[in-house]
Amino acid sequence: MAAPILQAQIDINAPVSTVWKLVSDVERMPQWSPQCRWTKAIGGVRQGARMVNLNRRGMLVWPTTARITELVPEKKLAFRVSENHTVWSYELEPTEAGTKLVETRRAENGTTTAVSAFAVDKFMGGEKSFEQELIEGMNDSLARIKAAAER
Repeated sequence: MAAPILQAQIDINAPVSTVWKLVSDVERMPQWSPQCRWTKAIGGVRQGARMVNLNRRGMLVWPTTARITELVPEKKLAFRVSENHTVWSYELEPTEAGTKLVETRRAENGTTTAVSAFAVDKFMGGEKSFEQELIEGMNDSLARIKAAAER
């Protein structure tokens, strides 16, 4: 299944260091993401660390695993989800007013796995609907991070 790059961004009136503390604490992901219910970084947040996640959409609950693929303090955090081969990233850029935060989901080679495509088609309303929901979730996540950083 072809998987377009999904992206959302927000300007935050807080320094990069403040935003980084929130984004890099992956175990706080359930506070930001409407879909994520639990995340644990095995052995702490570091390059190569494994993550275990529990996601929920309505009555549907599913686990995923991931590996942190990039960790550049105050610049970028990225992790690759094992089950569907998508890479999620958060990139931070200083601005005059604070920080620009960009969240991106891209699929390796432009496609997700056959199992993921089947699940999205059968249980999540199809590719277009699910991708729109993911973008809305990304915007919600960024708004929640912004609110926490600006407090």
